[in-house]
Amino acid sequence: MSEAVIEIRNLSKIYRDFWGRKKVQAVKSLSMDVEKGEVFGLLGPNGSGKTTTLKMLLGLLFPTSGEMKILGRPASDVSKNERIGYLPEESYLYRFLNADETLDFYGRLFNMSVADRAKRADELIEMVGLGRARRRQLKEYSKGMTRRIGLAQALINDPDLVLLDEPTSGLDPLGTREMKDLIKQLKSQGKTVVLCSHQLADVQDVCDRIAVLFQGELKVLGRVDELLEVRDETLIRTPSLSAEVQAEVKAVLDKHNISDAEFTRPTADLEQLFLRTVRESGERPGRRFSTEEVAASSAASET
Repeated sequence: MSEAVIEIRNLSKIYRDFWGRKKVQAVKSLSMDVEKGEVFGLLGPNGSGKTTTLKMLLGLLFPTSGEMKILGRPASDVSKNERIGYLPEESYLYRFLNADETLDFYGRLFNMSVADRAKRADELIEMVGLGRARRRQLKEYSKGMTRRIGLAQALINDPDLVLLDEPTSGLDPLGTREMKDLIKQLKSQGKTVVLCSHQLADVQDVCDRIAVLFQGELKVLGRVDELLEVRDETLIRTPSLSAEVQAEVKAVLDKHNISDAEFTRPTADLEQLFLRTVRESGERPGRRFSTEEVAASSAASET
């Protein structure tokens, strides 16, 4: 049986002006679950409500209506944050501290002992690849290095749930690959990861399930492999074939004793799915798309 780490039911958030008049509705009747041990991607264009949703989960913002439970507790219960790690889109760290001092400071906030803080700091600094820069002040860090120490800070308390807002922002391709490997490593440790990102290829690489938001509404929710599957085609993968075999392969595949052939369905690109969802959501506001509709649309775009 799966266990929901995050439960959201009919969540809405309305921002109002000084006189209490409705200014914008950032989230509209959002309902979804995040299961234990999965990597969940929250996607959407700017202003779609991703960061607002994360802040409501953390208790930094209060919803206008709806219910949220995290790790079995209401989102308003701040004690639950002891089991949560959070990397915001912009890391606000003390510029005159070095990596060791930064992690020691945040470890103190969780009442960790001196020995535990030192051990955890050593592990995290090596994990995020800052061993050679651990004694440098953060003001000397590049944006990518700041992102790495921000992730280490988010993991100082060994959280069960990790919330990442644009985790690969500012990273070069190598740093992006390492960040994705770190996310997979967190999953292998049994942690639940929720990430927001505009880097759709990164999300496709690491996420088990995704939700696409548009103007605060949930438009698509499902497993990445199912949403991107082109269902009316079959893909056959084989080792390199001669021209003669390629000409005959449809009729006489068995005759040539090709045992490594792979029969599967090709997938569309997550970027195509995302852009198509945003475009169609603008044309048909208020409508949520089923997995079957998404698959049919993916097939059409491939032909």
